[in-house]
Amino acid sequence: MGMERTLSREFLHVVEVAAIESARTMGKGDRRHSDHVATEAMRKTMDGVHMRGTIVIGEGERDEAPMLYIGEKVGRGADDDPEIDIAVDPLEGTNLCATGESNAIATFAAANKGGLLHAPDCYMEKIIVGPAAKGAVHLDATPKENLTAIAKRLHREVKDLVVIVLERERHQPLIEQIRSAGARIRLISDGDLAAGISAAVRGTNVHAVMGTGGAPEGVLAAAAIRCLNGGMQGRLVKTKEGQEQRMKKMGIDDPKRIFTERDLAPGPEIVFAASGVTDGNFMRGVRFFGHGCRTSSIIMSLQDHHVRFVDTVHLDGTPDVVVEF
Repeated sequence: MGMERTLSREFLHVVEVAAIESARTMGKGDRRHSDHVATEAMRKTMDGVHMRGTIVIGEGERDEAPMLYIGEKVGRGADDDPEIDIAVDPLEGTNLCATGESNAIATFAAANKGGLLHAPDCYMEKIIVGPAAKGAVHLDATPKENLTAIAKRLHREVKDLVVIVLERERHQPLIEQIRSAGARIRLISDGDLAAGISAAVRGTNVHAVMGTGGAPEGVLAAAAIRCLNGGMQGRLVKTKEGQEQRMKKMGIDDPKRIFTERDLAPGPEIVFAASGVTDGNFMRGVRFFGHGCRTSSIIMSLQDHHVRFVDTVHLDGTPDVVVEF
């Protein structure tokens, strides 16, 4: 039996616990503390899972991150338990959590060994679309050309499209081109991973994500996009000295290569899980009540072709506990 069927429930629990702990810090203005408690909770929970896990996308290099660093071993697996590559962002949108804004999430992706790209901690130029527009866009095309192609696939006009873009100074030319093409823009302060998932889920009124964000988040997004049958292209962007050497060390010989979702998450077995910390486009944030809390999550498996939206009530176990709807 594959990883997806045996461990999906445990992976779901990993993100739920991280979401609950970070949600307790929501709105307190301390982004570092919010990230810290999410990371600690995720690490502790993963250590109880029967797997031989290796963090390939995490909180950073070992010297920079005391926990969930790249190369760290997690799980309590025996020799006959599966070897798994893991990508995590215990709290995507630390600023969003600290200020109580929308779309902070806890995220986790797992694949069979070698199934996730070991991306360096740099920027990545990205374009993400849903299943209908898969294969119709290209990073080297202009925003107008890509938007025209997306509109054609969706049988609508460019003016009906909504594109999510991170609100950054570097994106001003992109924003102007999108507006000139006639599409509408939803600017976000943080959280381009949650935005990417939204673009691949019908009914969120998001049709594409464009712009430059983190490369590690790009790998996590690719894992989700593969499970959702969406389309993605990404290209690493060097912003600091030494990053090109770091790319080569991680097996990326061509720094200008355009990666697809299959290049970024090539594994035949992939599980992606996310749980809402604050309210978002397709998941609600953690809601606390007198005898527990309620989480809203999504878990996807590539091989089994399952996408589950999970609403869970976590009870504290007291004798007079009451479940609230």
